[in-house]
Amino acid sequence: MFSAKERMKFANPVLAFGGSVRKNSRTMAHVKLHIPGPVEVSEKTFKALCAPMIGHRGQGFKDLVAKIQPQLQTLLTTKQLVYLSTSSAWGVMEGAIRNLVAKKVLNCMCGAFSDKWLDVSKRCGKNAEALQVEWGSPIRAEQIDAKLATGEFDALTLIHNETSTGTMSPLNEIAALKQKYPDVMFIVDAVSSMTALPLKFDELGIDVLLAGTQKAFALPPGLSVFVCSPAALAKAATIKDRGYYFDFVEFQKNAADHMTPSTPAIPHVYALASKLEDFFAEGLEARYARHRQTNQLTRDWAAKHGFTLFPEKGFESITLTCVNNGAKPGGRTVDVAKLQKLVKEQGFLIDGGYGKIKGTTFRISNMGDETAASMQPLYAALDKAMAQL
Repeated sequence: MFSAKERMKFANPVLAFGGSVRKNSRTMAHVKLHIPGPVEVSEKTFKALCAPMIGHRGQGFKDLVAKIQPQLQTLLTTKQLVYLSTSSAWGVMEGAIRNLVAKKVLNCMCGAFSDKWLDVSKRCGKNAEALQVEWGSPIRAEQIDAKLATGEFDALTLIHNETSTGTMSPLNEIAALKQKYPDVMFIVDAVSSMTALPLKFDELGIDVLLAGTQKAFALPPGLSVFVCSPAALAKAATIKDRGYYFDFVEFQKNAADHMTPSTPAIPHVYALASKLEDFFAEGLEARYARHRQTNQLTRDWAAKHGFTLFPEKGFESITLTCVNNGAKPGGRTVDVAKLQKLVKEQGFLIDGGYGKIKGTTFRISNMGDETAASMQPLYAALDKAMAQL
């Protein structure tokens, strides 16, 4: 048996690895995350992760999933069952390719992560083609329309909110094309937008909507949430080499019984249940408004210091801000690495840009649990750092 002191040590990773903790102190090993993901996780959520373990094939787990299923359906405005996958979002993204592409997939590419989907499609042995636009520009419906009009494609992939560039493509306009191309599977990654703005799955009429929970959900990495249309499930049933772990038909069969196909990350499901309580206690509309507010505050901070934004105007993300630092003409430039260092010394982590725009942009997240009040210490730290550059 462990002593109370030993149990406390194992429960705290800082202590477990030889560190020391002073409660509510910035001298802790912790640095607050304002990167595009993972984001800051609340104490309430961490406590939920530590709920007693239950059998994943027992009634206790079924009851847990049965409780959160209607909440997830309300969150995504759908009558379809919402699935839980013990994986990063890329697992479900690859699964969608394996389940739904028989002929050819159109990969809509506007940044590092959407660009990656072309490579993933090809590694899955699928015939794939890129619809490539300049980084910082959104994917537009007319561009997709021109490609789908060829009749070559039976699926497309889209990242709603491209975190590498802070660019949000107009999902409603793109989804409207589904009426024109009902046999094309529309696969949408909403990893950094789900829960931060309304995503009404049934109204959109798309086929797959997915997200990892380490971003706007504000959970630790390791769990994904996704939903499929009846058309997607019917298409998946015709694909012989879709595998097992990400077999959409298996997800549907198990979800109907409040189960998962494989052993789930039970602590994450407890944490998701806790998080959903928070969402509905706050109110979804209030949550969406809060994200718009904190995002605008970050844009205002950038403008105050003479920066411009990287994305094309009118298509900026509302969950993170990608600040232009020389990647495009106009605005101020600074030493991003030094800015990061000065801010980190004050207890905050921001991102120094990604891929080919690393250093010529930097990114600040406002997603998850952040409020106008919780963002103010970050802005103060950024102001102090800017004065030292």
